[in-house]
Amino acid sequence: MDREFFEMATGRRPAELCVDNVRLVDVFGGRIREGRIYAGCGRILGFGPLTARETVDGQGGFLIPGLIDGHVHIESSLLCPARFAEAVLPSGTTTVIADPHEIANVKGVAGILYMLEASRDLPLDVRIMLSSCVPALPVEDAGACLNAEALRPLMADPRVGGLAEVMNVPGVLGGDADLMAKLDAARAAGKVVDGHAPFLAGSALDAYAALGVQTDHECTTPEELQERVARGMYVLLREGSASRDLLRLLPGLSPQNMRRCLFCTDDSQISDILERGHMVRHLRMAVAAGVDAVEAVRMATLNAAECYGLRDRGGLAPGRRADMVLVDDLKDFRVRCCWAGGELVARDGRMLRGLPAGDSGVLRSSVRLAPLPERPFAVAAPSGKARVIGLRAHSLVTDALIRGVAVDERGEVDLARNPGLLKLAVLERHHATGKIGVGLLDGRYGLRGGAIATTIAHDSHNIVVAGDSDADMLAAVREVERLGGGIVMVSGGECLASLPLPLGGLMTDRPAEETAAKLDKLLKLAASHYHIWEGADAFMTLSFLALPVIASLKLTARGLFDVENFRFVPVDAG
Repeated sequence: MDREFFEMATGRRPAELCVDNVRLVDVFGGRIREGRIYAGCGRILGFGPLTARETVDGQGGFLIPGLIDGHVHIESSLLCPARFAEAVLPSGTTTVIADPHEIANVKGVAGILYMLEASRDLPLDVRIMLSSCVPALPVEDAGACLNAEALRPLMADPRVGGLAEVMNVPGVLGGDADLMAKLDAARAAGKVVDGHAPFLAGSALDAYAALGVQTDHECTTPEELQERVARGMYVLLREGSASRDLLRLLPGLSPQNMRRCLFCTDDSQISDILERGHMVRHLRMAVAAGVDAVEAVRMATLNAAECYGLRDRGGLAPGRRADMVLVDDLKDFRVRCCWAGGELVARDGRMLRGLPAGDSGVLRSSVRLAPLPERPFAVAAPSGKARVIGLRAHSLVTDALIRGVAVDERGEVDLARNPGLLKLAVLERHHATGKIGVGLLDGRYGLRGGAIATTIAHDSHNIVVAGDSDADMLAAVREVERLGGGIVMVSGGECLASLPLPLGGLMTDRPAEETAAKLDKLLKLAASHYHIWEGADAFMTLSFLALPVIASLKLTARGLFDVENFRFVPVDAG
């Protein structure tokens, strides 16, 4: 035992910190009590009375444990780990369970090692889950392919929490040998296996859980939540930028099952984080919807800690990490102060010190396109009927639509004669293979008068571009290639705005506020100039149209993919 901590805990030496005059939220006993708390050597000492070198007057505020995000892709914030930490610590998040699935799809093991190293000495504790499906499915073209042997040496790292979202459900149920080896490696190491199984039910869900999957963050109905809890799984209630499931799932909670539920953001862009807060948004929404405040805090802290085996945090108790958040009340959860490991890192929404970004050289120069054909975005539908990707409000799920289309003399779809339709394309950008998938997108998305291109295209992160003009689509692709990755908006051949993301085409090491300001400019253009539908996030919705693990119809660099029947299908539906 650390001698200094021993002496502080037993009163032989003054504590480093006392937070006095607070209402302590006890997530173990489910109550609130007035008092004080002492901390030293990064851990909680107790409730006193002790002496302390520094005393902070909490002025009657509520002290809650540091908040834990149960599943997040840091890359989706558009920030490198240090800049992400600077964004979320001021709103009380002190631990995140991060899946570097996005950068792993671009850079493989080198991407995971970068995330481990870049987050090593941050006050935000970043626990890494090893990306299980790179590529997400064998039908995709990612920048890397991570098999069990590639991941096995990383499983022993103490900051590795386990195996990240196992989204290849057919692979699990079909006994894919490499996937089984990954599950075995996590089980042998005594670590957690995260799930990703939308709509899975009945005996298939039984098998999924029996084979070692312990969590799921893809529930969209109360019934799905209850089915997973009944199988001993933890359910993560997600509220992100594109997929917002929290309010839909709350009716599935009961006093009997709440201890198996926690919160996650999954994918949240930086402008959303700065505007709505990080994990505190879940607390506000849950309490406003009628969830008891202490129960909501427990879900955001103790439940998450227990789910991921983090026995040293999750509550305000002697010996636990001094991750503490002082909030005004248990309704709006405005954060006054955030302590991470006993260090006051943020006050009144601002970081008290900057964080080093680390070396990101391995992530740069990640966009490599083959020479493009003369007409890269031609869409053939000679029958006059076409498969079209349809959108649902604030959802990653799409609809497989069949529409009548007007075609030209070559049998190709002419957008000028098909109001309400857009073209969509995915271009392989890792190995310059020249693969291009093209399809049609329901005009409900919006996007009139130009094109949007981005290197954020879940999960393989090729270039995805949508537009109502082939020329603008091509110009957008060329500009995003020149930038080395990012988001580009083109109209009439002119680049109206862009956000460079040079780190793997996914992240930047620029400050959060600067990045958010650029993103806000793009989002305002999306609404005012392109008339993007309010039920969609202009860029995140676009990026998920390339994800063939979530129903129903998606587009990859190899073509249009029918997720439910697990096969490629032609655009022509005749």
